[in-house]
Amino acid sequence: MENAGAVTVRPAEPGDARAIAEVHVRAWQEAYAHLLPAAYLAALDVDARAARWEGLVVEPGLTVVVAERDGAVVGWASAGPGREEPAVRDRELEGIYVLAAHHASGAGQALLDAAVGAEPAFLWVAEGNPRAEAFYRRNGFERDGAAKHVPIGPSGMDAVRMVR
Repeated sequence: MENAGAVTVRPAEPGDARAIAEVHVRAWQEAYAHLLPAAYLAALDVDARAARWEGLVVEPGLTVVVAERDGAVVGWASAGPGREEPAVRDRELEGIYVLAAHHASGAGQALLDAAVGAEPAFLWVAEGNPRAEAFYRRNGFERDGAAKHVPIGPSGMDAVRMVR
């Protein structure tokens, strides 16, 4: 990694949908290997996610940004108005993922800064994901006691809400 270029963050464009989907799938496989079955993670469909991302990157009110290093997308973040009623904050960090090979590169921080800045916001994080939770805590987010079961994979995953 020593000779790798700096990480840059920019707004996503429709042409980024495939690269975002590839990072989305690979980052899930890396981050959730201890939380979701291997067969489920192996079956994640990049094509289906790419089709969804084509629409998301142009959705009004949704901010989607990508982190690039040496011309390749290595992470993404999305944020928008809260998806639940009532929203505990006006802005929700809906997702943020960086490939494991680029952890500690500054990509995650740059993505968070571009997606929600230092403004009040909230997010849901998988229970049992201490690396992500520590990152959010460093950025002023704290658990507020809310939790939910997310129907992902065959048995789902528990998530906790963090706010700042």
